[in-house]
Amino acid sequence: MRIGFIVNDVKTEEGKFTTSRLGQAAVNRGHEVWVLGVGDLAYDPDDMVRARATSVPKERYGSSDSYTMDLQGKRAVQRRITLDELDVLMLRNVPSDDYLKRPWASTAATEFARVAMRHGVIVLNDPNGLAKASSKMYFQLFPEEVRPRTLITRSRDEIKAFAQETGTIVIKPLQGSGGAGVFLVRPSDIPNLNQMIDAVSRDGFVIAQEYLPAAEQGDLRLFVMNGRPLRVGRKYAAFRRVRSGGDLRSNIHAGGTKAAAEVDSKILHIAEVVRPKLVQDGMFLVGLDIVGDKLMEINVFSPGGLGSAQLFEKVNFAATVIESIERKVQYMQYYGRNFDNVDMCTL
Repeated sequence: MRIGFIVNDVKTEEGKFTTSRLGQAAVNRGHEVWVLGVGDLAYDPDDMVRARATSVPKERYGSSDSYTMDLQGKRAVQRRITLDELDVLMLRNVPSDDYLKRPWASTAATEFARVAMRHGVIVLNDPNGLAKASSKMYFQLFPEEVRPRTLITRSRDEIKAFAQETGTIVIKPLQGSGGAGVFLVRPSDIPNLNQMIDAVSRDGFVIAQEYLPAAEQGDLRLFVMNGRPLRVGRKYAAFRRVRSGGDLRSNIHAGGTKAAAEVDSKILHIAEVVRPKLVQDGMFLVGLDIVGDKLMEINVFSPGGLGSAQLFEKVNFAATVIESIERKVQYMQYYGRNFDNVDMCTL
């Protein structure tokens, strides 16, 4: 199959990234793999979507690091390709990373992918579903049973009232990722709450959320593929992120550490509760971030950490993801590339 991965920028990809692991797995399985940045896209006068894309020279790679080194090195294969002729286009860019410095890039990938989809390209995750999930407000569309009590506003007074009513809370920006701009607010911190709100609200709305004591032990990232927990045999694609010292954030980018995860009945129940909406929105591969018995976040844009799950479970989950995509390509061939993308995403 011919598969393309859209990333923020090919030059900033790293071997440890999940996208690199997926690319390596696809190449090793004999597929034609292209990687392109959001800024490489173009809509041509003949109504076709094209892009300046990069591939690798070898047919097999022993590691995702060596794959990425060739992708970014002098031996890389560079060509202007037609996205409409790909079998699969996987959207692996993170819009929030471009939100401030490159606002034009935040929605470009989904917009171009939506056009390419007209000609039977399988787009994962579904671009219309991703458009719905362009901010953390998407999280509030899932059942109240599995999410913490939340207020979203720009009003200082409303946030203060919520803090006084709830006790310890967390505030963070509606837009953003990587643990940036996250504050823990205890009752004793309320006199300084104005400064925290100012720091978070300068870029938009503020999420105020009840603090879950179980967060002291960090959180668990569980991958969900085709609407169900990603599993090989009895091993789930999951790992735990543990807080480092007194840092509130367990996010790896913010100094957290990794550990093996135990996927129990509570975790599986949360995955089952959110499954209908993930399927409805065409979310092929997502990451659920879980604290205790509550869902803290749903990462639908380029969920990372598949290598961490592999490290602890000794399973190449990236290869399993590519196997699932291969089946979708085969299904699409049966139907002459004429099948609803949302349905195909989670078949």
